[in-house]
Amino acid sequence: MKNSSELNRRPFLLFSFIFLLLITGTLSAGAQTITGVWRGKIKGSQAEVKIVKSGDQLVGVAYYYQKKNKYKRYSLRGHFDPNTNSVIWWDEVLLDDYGTGGIMQIRPDAGAQLMVADFNCPGGEEMYLDGTSSSRDAKNSKNGEVHLQKMEQPIFNDEWDFIIDNYFVGGNDPILIDSISQITSRANFPEEKDMKQTMVIVAPERTDPAPAITAATAPVASVPAPVAAAPADPAEKKFSTRKNVLQTVIPITAKTIELRFYDNAQVDGDSIALFLNGKLLFKNIRLTEQAYTVKLNAADLQADNELVMVAENLGSIPPNTSFMVAIVGDKRYEARLFANEQSSAMIRLVNPELLKE
Repeated sequence: MKNSSELNRRPFLLFSFIFLLLITGTLSAGAQTITGVWRGKIKGSQAEVKIVKSGDQLVGVAYYYQKKNKYKRYSLRGHFDPNTNSVIWWDEVLLDDYGTGGIMQIRPDAGAQLMVADFNCPGGEEMYLDGTSSSRDAKNSKNGEVHLQKMEQPIFNDEWDFIIDNYFVGGNDPILIDSISQITSRANFPEEKDMKQTMVIVAPERTDPAPAITAATAPVASVPAPVAAAPADPAEKKFSTRKNVLQTVIPITAKTIELRFYDNAQVDGDSIALFLNGKLLFKNIRLTEQAYTVKLNAADLQADNELVMVAENLGSIPPNTSFMVAIVGDKRYEARLFANEQSSAMIRLVNPELLKE
């Protein structure tokens, strides 16, 4: 019979063994994470993608290359749903363009892509991301496939290597990740608990083939009725003549999506119009510190949708900036939206499950 002191040592030895496995990176459960280096093809191009999970968000960098000294490098952002293993990420900003006359200035890029994939772990150490790609700034048909495999080592070395290599021993600290991804903080914006909601637009259950959106009256202020389409409407003219630039992507994973729009920081008279899939929803929305809220029913949406914020005026401090909070089930997403006389802010509302079909 084992004595009591030996039995008491067993939990401690087991804990020490697990801790050692974590430190050495050999615990298989820890290795099966989306954080890491992925290599393969996106839209027929050779690609290496470094993905880092930070909470529900994904950040990192993507390389599209012909060879090591000829490539494009983008910052990336995205979302991961561990319940369905669905992954959405997109090329955010073009950082480098080597092999075409030197390093280009950081800027948006028309070749940027949006990817929707499944995170697959068929067994052992093999892990894959398989899915489809589309143009980031346009709701077009699928333009390619995504086939990536998780790799031990990258071809391209950069600042994300330290985070990935040390992810389970402190590298997953949000402060470290934010310092590299340079995500803008909300330091100058009031907390949501201090924001009063005054306007609510509700999208009821569908009663006809076309999406139906009606106005409701909130306790504090009444909401104008939906604006009928008019060929000469100034808001529609601005929508049709300005470029739509993606600001963020929101996964559709619940029956309703609640979108709250605030003026970003200082209230300066910004006014916006909202378009969904090319149709005017509401105009003359004056942004303040109180939320203008739009509720959409998922049943009324397509697999891939474009919600566009058009600047009707730029306020006293251009450009027109809005802070948006999206509530989807138990998930919360935030984004700063920028619009001016040349471009409008676009949010893509994507249903990953429908896009896979």
